[in-house]
Amino acid sequence: MKLEEWKKSGQYFNYNGYNIFYKESGEGEPLILIHGFPTSSWDWNKLWGTLIKKYKVYTIDMLGYGFSSKPVDYSYTIASQVALWEAFLEHKRVRTFHILAHDYGDTVVQEMLARYKEDSRYLLDIKSVCFLNGGMFPETNFPTITQKLLLTPMGSILKLVMGRKTLAKNFKKIFGKNTQASKKEIEEFWQVIAYNSGKNVIPKIIQYLKERDKYKIRWREAIQYTAIPKILINGGSDPISGKHMATFYQEIVPDAKVVILEEIGHYPQTEAPQEVLFYYYKFREEL
Repeated sequence: MKLEEWKKSGQYFNYNGYNIFYKESGEGEPLILIHGFPTSSWDWNKLWGTLIKKYKVYTIDMLGYGFSSKPVDYSYTIASQVALWEAFLEHKRVRTFHILAHDYGDTVVQEMLARYKEDSRYLLDIKSVCFLNGGMFPETNFPTITQKLLLTPMGSILKLVMGRKTLAKNFKKIFGKNTQASKKEIEEFWQVIAYNSGKNVIPKIIQYLKERDKYKIRWREAIQYTAIPKILINGGSDPISGKHMATFYQEIVPDAKVVILEEIGHYPQTEAPQEVLFYYYKFREEL
């Protein structure tokens, strides 16, 4: 599917006056897909056509991302994105579902799991979680130089000079050696990032990295001490959250289920979609 077709086949949900882009399709048990930073739901395009044959699949562009609203004066906390998901799922009357998440989306899920752990009456009934590469544990997360600079006052200047070349340079470092993003893929990633003046909010969105430090114990325990079935499918060659993170996950999560794709980088769903689907289906069959 082409990016323009993806956009045209989606819909919009009004959330507190903001337009939230979403897609839904398929039949079966509900599955929600939660994207990462700095991209969008388009990250799932290589899995979408197959997943909808088995499940009822939902995905959104979170606030500040993709084709959704990108207000400059908004507080882009992880809690605010969870509140958005809660409102969307209530709107769709979806209470029980499975999750497949990546990167920033992993942290959104950690907050969901923390609420689930702390409140027996939590409105979301999460049946299982599949994590892809993400900095779930600050101890094992190594942001790029660009990400570090965006966290500082320099971020307001850096956003002005960011472009396709910046994205291509950073993605080259985090994708696998033999699974690099094509020029077309870089162009598509950049289009959704830049859409609706998206560069202006990147320094605000990336502040979530500070939240990971602030809530690291709460969010770590949300993974460790919830009985919900979980699996990590990890691109081992990712310098940000690759094999080193997967090893840490195995050490601290009881009965951890982990699959390491040795030659794959930070975007397994883009770099190795068939492998991700294979191991995800295997995980679901064993539930």
